[in-house]
Amino acid sequence: MKILVTGSAGFIGGYLVEELLAAGHEVVGIDNYSKYGKVEKSYDNHPSYTFVEGDAKDVALMKELICECDQVVALAAIIGGISLFHELAYDLIAENERITASTFDAAIWAHKEKRLKKINVVSSSMVYESTVTYPTPEGEELKCPPPLSTYGFQKLSCEYFAKGAFEQYKLPYTIIRPFNAVGIGEKRAKLEREILSGNVKLAMSHVVPDLVQKIFKGQDPLHLLGDGSQVRHYTYAGDLARGMRVCVEDERALNDDFNLSTAVSTTVLELAESIWNKINTGKPFSYVSDDPFLYDVQKRVPSVEKSKKILGFEATTDLDDILDEVIPWIKREIELGGI
Repeated sequence: MKILVTGSAGFIGGYLVEELLAAGHEVVGIDNYSKYGKVEKSYDNHPSYTFVEGDAKDVALMKELICECDQVVALAAIIGGISLFHELAYDLIAENERITASTFDAAIWAHKEKRLKKINVVSSSMVYESTVTYPTPEGEELKCPPPLSTYGFQKLSCEYFAKGAFEQYKLPYTIIRPFNAVGIGEKRAKLEREILSGNVKLAMSHVVPDLVQKIFKGQDPLHLLGDGSQVRHYTYAGDLARGMRVCVEDERALNDDFNLSTAVSTTVLELAESIWNKINTGKPFSYVSDDPFLYDVQKRVPSVEKSKKILGFEATTDLDDILDEVIPWIKREIELGGI
């Protein structure tokens, strides 16, 4: 199968392209390097991979790339941690809508005129931002109040693009909702300004790399956003990529939506102490709470039964194993100046 992946140079995109190539697919990637700048990937010279530096908002380019593809994975977006929800509240919705519309315009055309069989829309757990139902099942995004952040609202909009394109143009789709991806490859984001967290300036705002950085840079007590009781499901990006591949390949995913996540809940405080103990062996853990960001959702607990029952997908990588991979990588990136 030949698959177009938008945002292929990003964090999750890197894991996904590698997963698809390993499964024998031909992959075309497009990215404008807007998040990290130019990056090198281990598969850049893979015979089944073609990369195009370009903007997914360019409909003509998207049509050129998509015309020989069987499926597209719509991954490109301005994305970051919760600091971006404040810094780029308008751009998050405006630019991401333009990317979404361009991708769907090309996909609708390619489905009608060429060989495209399906679009796979990578949404977000943030569509459930306003829910009070836990574990949160697929379909709750249609029942709970809409997301408060422009990022969450735009991700919900992506899902309506998929539904609208199917209703009007019969474009098949799969909606994919990853939860709290953790892995290697997240670098200093170009779009995010540096934020002081205690005595450490951070240009990233995802919790795992931020905590690792602060501990390696000697912060003691460790500064947490909020009281640390926030609940998350930290999911290995390699597991997410495998789940996304299953969504692409499995016909049972057609015209349906799936939460992709580990089933294990972890508080931010539990995460922080785990990272602390891996880096500062034998040193007593201490922390202080800073004021949280406005859109720091207190609880994200997905139902993962649907993806397991229909697709046979489970995220199996333990958080302890994830940290054993991620912590040394972040340490090297700090030394190299990449973070």
